[in-house]
Amino acid sequence: MAAPRKYPEELRERAIRMAVDLRKDPATKPGALRRVGEQLGIHPETLRNWVNQAEIDAGDRPGTSSDDAQRLAELEREVRELRRANAILRSASGFLRGGARPPTKMIVDYIRAHRQEFGVEPICAVLQVAPSTYYAAISRPPSARSVTDAARTAVIEQIHGANYGVYGARKVHAELRRQGHQIARCTVERLMRSAGLRGITRAKGPRTTVAGTGPETRPDLVERDFTATGPNRLWVADITYCRTFSGWAYASFVIDVFSRRVVGWQVSRSLRTDLALDALEMGLWNRTRAGQDVTGLTHHSDKGVQYVAVRYTQWLAEAGAVASVGSTGDSYDNALAEAFNSLFKAELVRNKGPWKNIDDLELATAEYIDWFNHHRLHGEIGLVPPAESEEAYYRNNSAPTTVGASEPSLH
Repeated sequence: MAAPRKYPEELRERAIRMAVDLRKDPATKPGALRRVGEQLGIHPETLRNWVNQAEIDAGDRPGTSSDDAQRLAELEREVRELRRANAILRSASGFLRGGARPPTKMIVDYIRAHRQEFGVEPICAVLQVAPSTYYAAISRPPSARSVTDAARTAVIEQIHGANYGVYGARKVHAELRRQGHQIARCTVERLMRSAGLRGITRAKGPRTTVAGTGPETRPDLVERDFTATGPNRLWVADITYCRTFSGWAYASFVIDVFSRRVVGWQVSRSLRTDLALDALEMGLWNRTRAGQDVTGLTHHSDKGVQYVAVRYTQWLAEAGAVASVGSTGDSYDNALAEAFNSLFKAELVRNKGPWKNIDDLELATAEYIDWFNHHRLHGEIGLVPPAESEEAYYRNNSAPTTVGASEPSLH
C-alpha cells in the first residue's frame, strides 16, 4: 500500500484553481499565492510549485510537463532494468555451463555468488527461474545423490589429474572400474561435464618426414595391418617435432605394435640419423636386457632419410630384424606411429608446455613414457597399460623372462 500524500489530491486541485483565478485579476494577483496558502494551510512555496507545473501542463509556461516527466522516469527505470539484466546475462555466460537449461545446482550456485550484486529476484527474472526454487534449494538438506556425486567427483578429479589431464569419460570410467568403483559410464560423463573436465584433443602439425633420394628396395611388409601375435613381432618407428623457447626439438620413438609399448625413444635438436638410431638402440637394449629374442622382428617405418641410412640398416641387420617401409606421401603407411606422435604432442607437449629448452622436454618425456607404458589405459588393448598387456601375455605363454622385470616404473 502506497504511503499517504501530505496533501489530498482534491485540496491540491482546489488550491491550484483558486491561485490561478486570483492571478488572472491584476487587482488580486499580488500576494495571491500567500493568501491562498494561508487560507488552505499550504506552504506558499509548495503552492507556487503546483501552480508553475499546472501552467507548464497547460502550455502557458515552458518546461517538462507531468506526462513527459512520468514517461522519462519510466524510460530511465526500464534502462536501469535492461542494464542490470545485461550485466546478469554477461556474468552468467561465463559462470553457467551446459545446454539451454543449465542444471539447477549451477543456477543456485550462480545466484548465491551474485545475489549481493544484483539481488535474488532480478536474477531469477532474467534466468526465468522461480525464486522459490532458489530458496528451497538453499534451505533443504543435501540429497543422497548430491553427496554421492560430490564424493565421486573428487575421485574423478584425482584420476583425471594423475593422468596428465588427458583422459576422457571412457578411460576415466575404465580406471574407476579397475580401482573397484561401481559406477555407470553415463554418470562419469555427467560428473565430468559438471566439473568441467574433458579429454585432450589432438591437432595436426607440419610435415617432418623427408623421403630419401636413393633407390628403395625394402618392401612394405605391413600394408597397414598394424597387428601382431606377440611382443617383438612388429615394431614401428617415427619422428615428430616439438617447439621450445630455445628452438625446435625432435623426438623419435620405437613402438611395439602388440602392446603399444614405447620400447625406445630419443630427443634431439637435429634430425640427423643419430636421433632415430638412438631410439632403436634403446629398444634393442631394453629387450635384450630382459632376455627377449628380437630375431625375425619386422621393423616398419616411413621412407625418411634417417631410416634409409646405412648405419640404421646395419643395426637392423645385426639384430636379425627385417626392414619394412610404407608408401611415399601417404599418412596411413605408418598410421600407428603417427597416432602415437599425435598423442605425445597432445598429452604432453601442448598440454604441459610451453617448454624452455630441450633439457626440460627430455625429462618430461622420460616421465611421460614411463606413465604411458605402466599406467596409461590403452583402448586398443582392452583398456589396460602396455606393460600389463605384455605381462598377461608372458603369464600365458612361456618366455625366458617377464616384461615386468625389463623396465621398472618410475612411480
